[in-house]
Amino acid sequence: MSQDAALRALAAEAGFMVRWHDVHGMRRDVDVETLRALLTRIGLPASDLVEIEESRTLLAAERDVLPPLLTAVRRSRGPRPPGRRRAERFRLHAEDGKVIEGRLDDAGRLPAVSRSGYHRLEFDDAETVLAVAPSSCFSLADAGAEAAGRPLPWGLSAQVYGLRRTGDLGLGDLGAAAMLAEAAGRLGAATLAISPVHALFAAAPDRFSPYAPSSRLFLNALHADPTLLFGRDAMTHAVAARAEAQAASLIDWEDATARRMTWFRALFARHADDPRFLQFRAAQGEALERHARFEALSLHLRARDGAFRHWRDWPAGYANPEAPAVADFAAAHADEVAFHAFCQWLADASLADAQRRARAAGMTVGLLADIAVGTDGSGSHAWSRPADVMRGAAVGAPPDLFNPAGQDWGLTAFSPRALLAGGYAAFLEVLRAAMRHAGGIRIDHAMGLERLWLIPEGSPASAGAYLRYPREDLLRLLALESHRHRAVVIGEDLGTVRPGFRSRIGRGGILGMRVLDFERDAKGVPLPPRDWTREAVAMTTTHDLATIAGWWCGTDLAWRRRLAGDHGMEAAEASRAAGRRLLWNGFRASGAASGEAPPPEAPAAAVDAAVAHVGGAACRLAILPIEDALALAEQPNIPGTTTEHPNWRRRTPDDAASLLDAPDVAARIARFAAARPVA
Repeated sequence: MSQDAALRALAAEAGFMVRWHDVHGMRRDVDVETLRALLTRIGLPASDLVEIEESRTLLAAERDVLPPLLTAVRRSRGPRPPGRRRAERFRLHAEDGKVIEGRLDDAGRLPAVSRSGYHRLEFDDAETVLAVAPSSCFSLADAGAEAAGRPLPWGLSAQVYGLRRTGDLGLGDLGAAAMLAEAAGRLGAATLAISPVHALFAAAPDRFSPYAPSSRLFLNALHADPTLLFGRDAMTHAVAARAEAQAASLIDWEDATARRMTWFRALFARHADDPRFLQFRAAQGEALERHARFEALSLHLRARDGAFRHWRDWPAGYANPEAPAVADFAAAHADEVAFHAFCQWLADASLADAQRRARAAGMTVGLLADIAVGTDGSGSHAWSRPADVMRGAAVGAPPDLFNPAGQDWGLTAFSPRALLAGGYAAFLEVLRAAMRHAGGIRIDHAMGLERLWLIPEGSPASAGAYLRYPREDLLRLLALESHRHRAVVIGEDLGTVRPGFRSRIGRGGILGMRVLDFERDAKGVPLPPRDWTREAVAMTTTHDLATIAGWWCGTDLAWRRRLAGDHGMEAAEASRAAGRRLLWNGFRASGAASGEAPPPEAPAAAVDAAVAHVGGAACRLAILPIEDALALAEQPNIPGTTTEHPNWRRRTPDDAASLLDAPDVAARIARFAAARPVA
């Protein structure tokens, strides 16, 4: 066997798809140098035939070792524990204390188990955890949001940072989210889907994309609302926001960060010994301490030269969280480390209160949290848990119709080998953090449960490869955790999706996403809402797409011209004109509109029609983004841009508490709710 053939064989055994099909259905072979680089990133050297053979031997040995955790589906045939003999005796210590003894069958499999949970599986010389999951995730019906004879549920979505409330110092927070949830709940909404509130970077306020977090285990402290903990007393320590920042339509993240952190430090000086904080800090343990140390170290080192640096470039001794130098720093700066833990307590308590208020307002689900697909490699998680993630490889997407060059999201992801070796602890931690104070979760780029496009550091996005993930194990753990937390699950399944993926997650009780602009037949004609997928969430748009008003009046095309020039714009505008006609005809066919289409400069009627059209979708849940409820023309984010477009900076025009009160907004939401079909 040639070296290239041996390398490809190793890559396939390791889970890489050495061949794949692009968006046009064309077969693509991954370059051997890409495979070599990526194999190294997951701990399998492959520079020559000797290393390739050693790596194959290592993989074979791993497959024959009993892992720390096995998964099974309740009342279904059990798994085959690796490395165990047929008819070998076992003892299963169930969570409820019951002990089940027996033997593996002639195929080496465990029998079916009727109890969900994490059970201890014991052999004479080894043990593991058997995670037994329900066959599907916690559902809207389980939550009481869906019932026969009642209209299917609906909700709103909002970007937390963009919401307003009095005294927010120029940045949206969870207090404002709670106000919006209460207002929506009173109107009958089942849920408020919020943008990710993962921890960002205290030392780098210019890194404010909610989808490029420092850690998914902790929260963006800037979204804390201390008034939820300390009442009016908290406001006496708040610094004043610049009047222009408070009223601005765009967030000044640098200014808002400085003012909020000054406010939080004043509160810490007064409440550092609050028993609730001390209890929280103790309960969160080592994970919180490492995150707090990362934040303190980042700020300390940035203060030296004014630059935020990747932790790999920190002075000797600081790049390893277990190094003596880090412990010495933490001891010498104990108050600063405690302050960052205090900020996490503020944020955690704020999120808990927002969910409590959402449910109290009548929401059957409440907040729907968003989980980013990965973390920034320069962030807290990669520093705190380096064994969890793949260094030197970024997550992205291959070339497609929307991005011919592919996409590099600059994120690092879990290593499948590390997940298995660690008993999926890293994955479970992320799920539990997201479900802790939410009635549901949305998994960004849910295809990552099956495979991820990985790009070697320094390579173009097109020069990547797909790496398979243990889909069945991840889906089972997701189902188990969703029931334990009573949280519904949505999977973002837009873009290039492997055949069969949508049906598989649907069978697992995960709702896909169906967006108006994509629900068309081969000729571009809008699909009737009654034909939209039932096991999904219907939406007018997403944060990465044009709003309905923006699409109708061409705001997105104006941005395209501004960013890329006039080339191709004449054809784009002609296509848009034809698209408006098709869409309006679709609205008329569904009964959402009548008469002639409104002109591009008057999009309100088109927004109203889109709202009714999507509200009438057969999907189990329908979510209306706040931008479309308000008929706003600008979208939160344009993929592929950074500073060229004000991504993640737009604020809503009014306070969250009164945002839904305007007659046109209230009528639009009522129209959306009234269109929902009866279950």
